Amino acid sequence: MSPHKVADPIQIFIAPGTKPNGIQAAKDGLWIIDQDDNFVYKIDWTSGKTLNSFNTDTVHSSGITIGGGYIWVSSTYSCEIFQLEIETGKTVEKYPSPGGGINATREHLTTSSGRKSEPTGDHGLEWKDNCLYVASPPSQFVHVIDTTNWKEIHKMKAPGFRVHGIAWAEEENHVWIADTAFGVVSRHRLEDGRCYDAFRVPDPVQIHGLTIKDNILWYADDRGPIGKLSVSMDPDF
Repeated sequence: MSPHKVADPIQIFIAPGTKPNGIQAAKDGLWIIDQDDNFVYKIDWTSGKTLNSFNTDTVHSSGITIGGGYIWVSSTYSCEIFQLEIETGKTVEKYPSPGGGINATREHLTTSSGRKSEPTGDHGLEWKDNCLYVASPPSQFVHVIDTTNWKEIHKMKAPGFRVHGIAWAEEENHVWIADTAFGVVSRHRLEDGRCYDAFRVPDPVQIHGLTIKDNILWYADDRGPIGKLSVSMDPDF
C-alpha cells in the first residue's frame, strides 16, 4: 500500500493585505480578496508586487473570481455575492449567498449562552459559461448559479467539514476543493461529487484561497503567505 499523498507547500511571497482569503489566477496577475481590509489586490506572479488595489463594499470576504468582465467576491459576513467593476471595485450589483447559514459546529449555540452564532455566507468562487461555482461552508455544498437570472442550476455535496477554496482541474468538469479544517485538497467530478484524487497539506499551512495556473495549485494562507503546492496531480494510490 502506498504512503499517504502529502503536498509540499512552497511559500512564494507574502500578500499585501493582512488576511488573504480568496485568490484567482489570471494571465495579468494573481487576484486576491483580503478578509481584513476588504481590499482587492492584483499582484505580479513573480515578484509579488502590487499591480493594482482598491477598496470594496464587501464584508470580511472569502472568495474571488473573474468572469463576464467583472470581479465576483463572496462577502461572507453580509451573506452576499458582489459583482464589481474590474478596474475600480465599484459595486455593480449584489446577490444573496446561495449557501448562507449557520456552520455545523455552531448550530447548538444559543442566545441565552451569549454565544449564538450568526449566519455567514460563501467562500471560494470559480466562473465558467456565465455560471458561478460557489463553495459554501454553512451548506457544505458547491452551488452552481446561473448569473443571468441568479438561479441555482446544480449543487454538489462538498467533502469534509469546511469547504473553502476551489479551482478548476485539467480534467473536464472536475474541480479541486480545499477543506481548511481537515487540511485536505481533493479532486471531484461536479456532476455527482465523485472523488478522484486527494492529498494532505501539512501543518502549519492552512489552505484558504485556492487557484490553479499551468496545472499547479496555488494557495493563500489567511495569515499572509501565498505559495504553490508541490504535489503530483495524478492519483498514485
